[in-house]
Parts: sequence; C-alpha cells; structure tokens
Amino acid sequence: MRFVDEYRNEPETQAFVRAITRCVTRPWTLMEICGGQTHTFVRFGIDRMLPDAVTLVHGPGCPVCVTPVEQIDRAIAIARRPGVIFASFGDMLRVPGSRTDLLATKAAGADVRMVYSPLDALRLARQHPQRQVVFFAVGFETTAPANAMAVWQASRLGVENFSILCAHVVVPPAIEALLGAPGNQVQGFLAAGHVCTVMGYHEYEPIAARWRVPIVVTGFEPLDLVQGLHMAIVALEEGRAGVENQYARAVSRDGNRPAQRLLGEVFQVCDRAWRGLGVIPASGYRLRQEFARFDAERRFDVGPIEARESPDCIAGEILRGRAKPHRCPAFGTRCTPEHPLGAPMVSSEGACATYYRYGRTL
Repeated sequence: MRFVDEYRNEPETQAFVRAITRCVTRPWTLMEICGGQTHTFVRFGIDRMLPDAVTLVHGPGCPVCVTPVEQIDRAIAIARRPGVIFASFGDMLRVPGSRTDLLATKAAGADVRMVYSPLDALRLARQHPQRQVVFFAVGFETTAPANAMAVWQASRLGVENFSILCAHVVVPPAIEALLGAPGNQVQGFLAAGHVCTVMGYHEYEPIAARWRVPIVVTGFEPLDLVQGLHMAIVALEEGRAGVENQYARAVSRDGNRPAQRLLGEVFQVCDRAWRGLGVIPASGYRLRQEFARFDAERRFDVGPIEARESPDCIAGEILRGRAKPHRCPAFGTRCTPEHPLGAPMVSSEGACATYYRYGRTL
C-alpha cells in the first residue's frame, strides 16, 4: 500500500543501517520518546540490526503508561458513582489501579463504555441528559486538541452534564526531566512525529541548545526510524546539537496553529504527575477557569486517594529508560497482557506489551 510500503522498503532500510555502522566511532545511547516508535523497532527487529555501539532505550512516550495510579483510582471512584456514564478509550480500561481496573469496575455494575472519540462521549451526554457523562481525557499533545474541541463544543451547546477527567501530559518538560536526572546516559532523542504535527518542533530547540543534544523528529515506519537514527548519530559524531526534522512530509517547525490556538483557549499548562517519573513542573494540561465546570475532578469530590503500585512492577525504571522489560522478574510470568501488573504491559504502545508480543526475552 502506497505511503506505507515505501517506508517499509527493506533494501533502503538496510542501506541506512549500513550507513550508521560506517559512521559510528564510539558508543552512543539514544532514546525514542514514543511507544509507537518502540513498537516498530522491536516488531521489525531494527534494534537488533544496529551495531553494538548504538544502544536504544525506550522513553515515557506511551500516554496510557505514564498516567499515574492515583488518576486510575480516581477514574474508578467516579465511574462507581450512581448516575454516571464513564467513557474511555479501550486501552485505558485494563490499566491496573491500586486494587482493580475500569473493566472489572464495569463487570461489577458500573456504566463504563468504550468510545473512539471524545465527541462520542459528548454525544452520549446529549442522548442522556439526566445522567453525568465523564470522558477520561488521556494523552499527549496529539489527542489534546480533540478533547479541547469536545469541551468547547459542550460549552457552546450548553451540555452541562458532560465533563472530562483530564490526565493530559506534554513532552518537552519530560525530556528535560530525563536529561536532568542523576545518572542520565541518554545522548540524543528521536521525537514523536505525531506530537510535532500538532505542536511543531520549535519547543525542542532551546532544550537541544541547553543540554547540547541532538533531537530528531521522526515518523513511525522502519525507514523513518533508521533515517532518524542516522541523522542523530551523524550529529553526535560531529559534535552538533540541535533539532532536525526527518518527518518533513507531516511536520513543520510551527505545527498546526489552529489546533494550538484551541489548546490555548481551553487548557492551561500545569504541573503533572507521571507514572515512574513523579511530578514534572509545567508538564500537563488542565482546564482554564472559563471551562472549569467541565472538570470532573471538581464536579466529583471522591476524597483523598491513597494509590499504591504493585511492588513487583518496575514500570518506573522502564519508563525512565533505566531498564528493559525482560529484566523485570515478573515479565511474562506474573505479569502478562492477560494479567498485567503495570500499564506498560497493557497498552499496545507499552514497551512491556511489545516485548511480550514479539518474544523478546533476552
């Protein structure tokens, strides 16, 4: 299929791998931010094709995975309220909270529904005016505009029984947090093309300059990724820092300005807790005061949340790029996609689920 097959061209991909091998003169460690990129690396075996001097580590680029347990517990508490329809994307339903998940909460009698768009949830609110409809708004800057549009539409249409439980996170502060962490070994990044389609890549330029690292915006197909790796490694070998755009067919420096304006109208930046990374300043979105009536956290006072993660799960180490999934003692035994201990084993973009699916045990 055109526009897919051409970026899965094996001879061209192999040619870039050989180019990487020729140019590497010392060890380098690079991180791909997005879980979709991790999936491609492992699915096509690209990480095993690279020379030993190039180490890939997986970043916190799965929005399902970085949503903290506390927010999952809050979602479950709201979903259990009488008169509530709790709507979510399907991959959030099986993410473990402290004691259970949304799917089990549904089985116990709560009205939890899978939707494909926040506008589906808004439609539910219009169809059921006597009930409260809550949408679990999770994701990076990629999904935030659609959620902002749902809130904006609810306000315009006067749909007051609609709200969102907001867990949005943004990428650039997470990169800074990783670079500033003690013992950081990451020397370059592959940035997520779909995030940059919305936001552009100008936000990454001061980060690259401040920390003296190359950041390459890439797509998600094999050819995209090996070309992006080649660009990053050449920059490292030449001692260059800065931002380069491999994904020029979809990404511009300034991004989608109308989407950014909508985000700025509905959301404001806030501190946000990330699973495994803790609270990162200015790394999330929350609703502006003008739209605060659509904030499910304000609408439903569920009291204090005492969240706890499984002591057997090393999701935090995996999301920080400090460990590979198969290094977890529970991987593939006590933790599987059918019985996950942590979020990275649930989402299709989670590193643990990817390693499990493709039999990566070594």
